[in-house]
Amino acid sequence: MTRTDVPDAVAPRTAAGPRELAARHALLPLRVFLGLTFVYAGLDKLTDSAFLSATGDGSIGDQMRGVRDTSAVPGLVDLALESPVGFAVALAVAEVLVGLGALAGLLTRVAALGGALIALSLWLTVSWAVTPYYYGNDLIYMMAWTPLVLAGAPYLSLDSLIRSRRSRRTA
Repeated sequence: MTRTDVPDAVAPRTAAGPRELAARHALLPLRVFLGLTFVYAGLDKLTDSAFLSATGDGSIGDQMRGVRDTSAVPGLVDLALESPVGFAVALAVAEVLVGLGALAGLLTRVAALGGALIALSLWLTVSWAVTPYYYGNDLIYMMAWTPLVLAGAPYLSLDSLIRSRRSRRTA
């Protein structure tokens, strides 16, 4: 087996220069930012009694009714309005799970895909009417998750630890 055939997780460590080290860990700041942001967003929703209401100032129900006619996919809003509180809880729990997955680097690609899908659904509903489009943050979040969908978390993650242990067992 040549050096190029050895998986990164079990390859012998060589002294890495600053550029190689930076390239290796380039997605880590993005992973930490998105992970913390989604955990915070989910916990914020779960602890906000006004948000977790079908009606009233700041409620999920009023927010969805307010964006229904300007969303790209009003059917998604209608679906959520069938049970706004249930939808809000599901969204918040999903955000927390996505964030924890990204932070821990566990099932990172799955977590990132979940984050991208959450951001996509929010972009198509809540922030669709924001003009110019780049003022809305949901599209930016969707794009920010994309590198993690493609690359996962190859370093400093539970995914890499699991991969490394599997490689040692099969070697």
